[in-house]
Amino acid sequence: QVQLVESGGDLVQAGGSLRLSCVVSGSIFRVNTMGWYRQAPGKQRELVAGITRYGITNYADSVKGRFTISRDNAKNTMYLQMNSLKPGDTAVYYCNAGVIPDATRPTYDYWGKGTQVTVSS
Repeated sequence: QVQLVESGGDLVQAGGSLRLSCVVSGSIFRVNTMGWYRQAPGKQRELVAGITRYGITNYADSVKGRFTISRDNAKNTMYLQMNSLKPGDTAVYYCNAGVIPDATRPTYDYWGKGTQVTVSS
């Protein structure tokens, strides 16, 4: 069984910073592309940033220049450094990962349960 656990969400004032973490644990042969998504009340879940196993990144236009995604493959952990936070960044942030459980199986898509980020004005 594979589990993704996010942490680091909090209440912060506009202009502040937070660092989210996502740890992948369980039966893991390899973790491929990972990503952070967010969902605000009444809105659809959207991609915030993604990172391949080899460090290639992509960002939503709304967070470019403010957020930085990174990962530590040795620790099966992904991070999201969020700076210059805005009230519009308020959402539940979810971790997503493509995981190969063992060498004989394909890649499966997994999600964490989310961590709340609230930015006050």
